[in-house]
Amino acid sequence: MRKLHDYVGYSVGFILFVMLLSVCWQVFTRYVLNDPSSITDELSRYLLIWLGMLGGAYVAGRHEHLAIDILPERLSPDRREILEYIITALIIAFVGGAMVIGGSRLVYVTHSLGQTSAAMQIPLSWVYSIIPISGILIVLFKLRPIKH
Repeated sequence: MRKLHDYVGYSVGFILFVMLLSVCWQVFTRYVLNDPSSITDELSRYLLIWLGMLGGAYVAGRHEHLAIDILPERLSPDRREILEYIITALIIAFVGGAMVIGGSRLVYVTHSLGQTSAAMQIPLSWVYSIIPISGILIVLFKLRPIKH
């Protein structure tokens, strides 16, 4: 599980690097060549989606996601542990339903309809596939927490 988590972290870094190159190329072609590239704009937009979704899975694996911790601090250690189990179960239920099942349906529908992106002409199901992938990663990381 640790190697999978590290691989997700490296993927996030790689996506960020490719996005940086894409945006720099967009700026160069727009202001230096006076001929803006339409592909880089769309590529950056889709990479941002992938970055956010995989970044969310990575952070969930490190248990560093945004949380309100007023209640757990006031509880005894035993009750705090019970609360952690309840919160984890709710996260798994939500992510499993919304991201894994709902995301898979979205990918299926966009694939069935043959929708493609405007500039790059890639199937939108490829872009949306990160939703169920990230959902599966979050569920796995919540079931088997990463110890750092």
